[in-house]
Amino acid sequence: MVLEKLGASLYESIKKVFRLAIVDEAAVKELIRDIQRSLLQADVNVKLVLDISKRIEERALREKVPPGISRKEHIIKVVYEELTRFLGDRPSQLRIKNGKRNIFMLVGIQGSGKTTTAAKLARYLQKRGYKTALICADTYRPGALMQLQQLAEQVNIPVYGKLGERDPVKIVYEGLKQYKNYDVVIIDTAGRHKDETGLIKEMKRLEETIKPDEVIMVIDGTIGQQAAIQARAFHEATPIGSIIVAKLDGSARGGGALSAVAATKAPIKFIGTGERIDDLEAFVPARFVSRLLGMGDIQSLIEKVREAEVRIPEKKVKEILSGKFTLADMYEQFRAVSKLGPLAKVLRMFPGMGYELPEDMMDLAEDNLRKWQVIIQSMTPEERENPKILNASRIRRIARGSGTSERDVKELLKQYSMMRRMMKTLRRRRYPFLKRRLMI
Repeated sequence: MVLEKLGASLYESIKKVFRLAIVDEAAVKELIRDIQRSLLQADVNVKLVLDISKRIEERALREKVPPGISRKEHIIKVVYEELTRFLGDRPSQLRIKNGKRNIFMLVGIQGSGKTTTAAKLARYLQKRGYKTALICADTYRPGALMQLQQLAEQVNIPVYGKLGERDPVKIVYEGLKQYKNYDVVIIDTAGRHKDETGLIKEMKRLEETIKPDEVIMVIDGTIGQQAAIQARAFHEATPIGSIIVAKLDGSARGGGALSAVAATKAPIKFIGTGERIDDLEAFVPARFVSRLLGMGDIQSLIEKVREAEVRIPEKKVKEILSGKFTLADMYEQFRAVSKLGPLAKVLRMFPGMGYELPEDMMDLAEDNLRKWQVIIQSMTPEERENPKILNASRIRRIARGSGTSERDVKELLKQYSMMRRMMKTLRRRRYPFLKRRLMI
């Protein structure tokens, strides 16, 4: 998860408040100290930490508790609102005009994760129905074009580049000629190692010549508070810019980077949350803070489900609900769950589950999901459709074929029986939405 240590620490502080019989001034001050400690450990600037904690303390002690909520709930609401306000209040969205080609140019210091982010952004927009393409205008880094092509091939997004060409403007012009009929073209530019002046000069030259719809700077989230220097320089260089903070997954310094960029008032539009090409999410401060505090993020979960949704014919839904739930059906459900991303990330979108489930338990569930898919793939079509025929010899053969144990196969069959009974229960309760589609 994004900034996992910070989130777990803040969540524990909030739990302490809820366990108290009475929340007095001393309890509030202890909560403030816990929050300060958590933010400082996440590399957030000392002055910013003091500003945030001062506002939280003043509101928690002086504001009148609104009717209908308890003092404890009011304090948590204050913490949530102040952290959200600090990170930007409202989400800053990427503007895409329909009916025309939109050109976005990515810039960043070498090593910021810019090339990977270019592919992720193209994928993010592709999933939302836009016809996207990529142009590699990095003429400095060997292997930049190959890296972009390898990433884009995973999701069938075209890439234009020209090995040996030294003029990035020429490359972009030729690429744009090829992608006239695309909704979005994303340009990956060269970086400079520790040379912000040279980077900004080239950025301005490309921007003035090509006139992209927006220039987006990619900042490495692992650099902590130093992100503010890059963000400020970029933000002052061009008023149309926005920011993507990359590599926030598991970074101890992520809090420093995110808060430093937010303090410059440069609009953060996306954050990179993992290594997969799908691990880019729109930065919505309210949702981000909600997840950070362990309150979940149901809206993001719904969006992920919609993206990964598996449509099932009405006839098949009726068969499943009547008890004809096969191992082949179970396999399709496993595949759909896998499309949502790492199981730990998905579970953390549920309120209260984010930091309650032990990491080793989530890892075990993830391993089982993968293992069970392999086991089902090792069965014959007849065995998948009619699991009753699975005797001891068949189970031995399936275990050998899948590289698992007989115990693993029996555990899968046990889970299958439980799911089958659950489907029958759903039929008796007659959930209306199941007549339209079967959701996972």
